[in-house]
Amino acid sequence: MRIGVTGHRGLPGSVETAVRALLADEAERQAAVCGSDGLVAVSCPADRPDSWWADLVLAAGGRLEAVVPADDHRTGLTGSTPQAHQAGSEILVGLCHALVAVWDGLPARGCGGTADAVAHGTGTPVTVLWPEGAAR
Repeated sequence: MRIGVTGHRGLPGSVETAVRALLADEAERQAAVCGSDGLVAVSCPADRPDSWWADLVLAAGGRLEAVVPADDHRTGLTGSTPQAHQAGSEILVGLCHALVAVWDGLPARGCGGTADAVAHGTGTPVTVLWPEGAAR
């Protein structure tokens, strides 16, 4: 089962810790459902939730499929555009059976944000992970 991930970057330390725990629980749950050999993380492997999810699935024995929307995506995102991020999210959602979203439920702050990926996932089951009471 291909499970994609999208999520907010630049989280405060306490929120990051809580999100990592939520992602670990979700990866464990998905590995139990799919079997580790049937679990595939689909990620635009930037820093934070995207790479954490990929690492967790790989550690559980699953595989990784990466969507790279810009040449410098992994090295800081400085040269990529919001449109490239949106296109990457759309490709990612199109490859997935389900989506995990590390999302506070608020509208996107710009094109290509987490909310845009969730909105594009209409028809794709979405599991939203966000610590109760947390703020970015």
